[in-house]
Amino acid sequence: MSDLRETRLEKAAALAALGQGPYALRFEPSHRTAALQQDHADLANGEERQLEVAVAGRVMTRRVMGKLAFFTLADETGPIQLFIEKATLEASMPEDPEAFAHLTSLVDAGDLIGVQGSLRRTDRGELSVKVKGWTMLTKSLQPLPDKWHGLADVEKRYRQRYLDLIVSPQTRETFRRRAVAVSAMRRWLDEREFLEIETPVLQSVPGGADARPFETHHNALDLPLTLRIATELHLKRLVVGGFERVYELGRIFRNEGISTRHNPEFTSVEIYQAYADYTDMMALTEQLIAHVCQQVCGTTQISYQGTDIDLAPPWRRATMHELVQAATGLDFNSFASREAAAAAMGAQGLEVPALADSVGRLLVEAFEQRVEAELIQPTFVVDYPVENSPLARAHRSKPGMVERFELFIVGRETANAFSELIDPVDQRQRLEAQQERRAAGDDEAQGVDEDFIQALEVGMPPTGGLGIGIDRLVMLLTDSPSIRDVIAFPLLRPEARQEVGPGAMG
Repeated sequence: MSDLRETRLEKAAALAALGQGPYALRFEPSHRTAALQQDHADLANGEERQLEVAVAGRVMTRRVMGKLAFFTLADETGPIQLFIEKATLEASMPEDPEAFAHLTSLVDAGDLIGVQGSLRRTDRGELSVKVKGWTMLTKSLQPLPDKWHGLADVEKRYRQRYLDLIVSPQTRETFRRRAVAVSAMRRWLDEREFLEIETPVLQSVPGGADARPFETHHNALDLPLTLRIATELHLKRLVVGGFERVYELGRIFRNEGISTRHNPEFTSVEIYQAYADYTDMMALTEQLIAHVCQQVCGTTQISYQGTDIDLAPPWRRATMHELVQAATGLDFNSFASREAAAAAMGAQGLEVPALADSVGRLLVEAFEQRVEAELIQPTFVVDYPVENSPLARAHRSKPGMVERFELFIVGRETANAFSELIDPVDQRQRLEAQQERRAAGDDEAQGVDEDFIQALEVGMPPTGGLGIGIDRLVMLLTDSPSIRDVIAFPLLRPEARQEVGPGAMG
């Protein structure tokens, strides 16, 4: 590798001596490659079109055959062939009598170049730019991965995403679709008079979710702070302040484990609508996700890891009790105590965690162990135990439950919503109970945010709230098996580095 780099450094010096870079200031392409491919699809084999074009991109492959060479140049939109004929190039560049030799000997795969020329379709049917001038834009000092095998090392794909993007059109398409999904979501919400308002990332009291925060410190104020684990409590303050439809799409930080479904920093959108409840948020969720899917995929009938998924509304709705009873035979409404529920779960081979200290918490455990993974088609799981939902409003007709749903698709949670709790007295009691759990060892339990309670005491209208995990939604829409496939730069453990001796470059 070091020998290759030294060779490329020598070529860079040779280019500089020729006045050809190796690092240009600018270049002005006239076309992108995909537009040329589309606009000139009618050009017949062996014919030329006297349209002068300028394209820029990275050299992906190169073949030199005597006085003729064929390079593949790729810009963001795709590849195009460069047809390089010695006589034509040198006649067009009288200032460099050895233009062909310089181009073919000093340009390597991986270099960024700009070319000018006309269009020609080869006898084999390949649309090409017949090169009449070229410019080195950036000399690459490192070779690209093997063109046939790409980045076979999955870990390296995540660590060196820039290489993955260069050699994998599929990876580029994943992030293009992610961008389309985010834009489509924002447009849909903006058109319905939702306002996006940013909320603090640094917070004194983390809240809005059951999660362990990242801790930091503000030196000038000598103030311990955490990175936000949700945007919920600040967006609700905005509803108190008079904004009736608000949302924020942004980064969330949770100090948790890493898996195919979890990354410590991820993206979510939280949406709050005054004078609405969780049934309104179900309708909004269906419409929003179906719209985004249509914009990204062109249809609401998609395939994920070989399974057909139908995202056309309406979606299935079922209570957590119904789903658990169907899967386990256990009716959690019939258990008079935590001990009775635990014994019944044990008889079914279900784990009974010590922190699950109520019938409601055991119901959620049974759901997660036996039901969640089986919810492949979009399903709204409704009506959760109050113990697991400290920010949701008590159910209007089911004691011990709250008006909450989670959306599951392909066996994983994609959205979470409530009829929001707006009673400040009830909210304080719930958060104080959470704080007691935290003191007892539950690192993910919430604390009491006094300023938020004070905001509720000013008065918050009836409100429906919704959170959607953008990364998991993009996984679904791009058929990606891991969350790391849809986050451009996922968090990874640092690679082990060799120690260097005194005076060595570290």
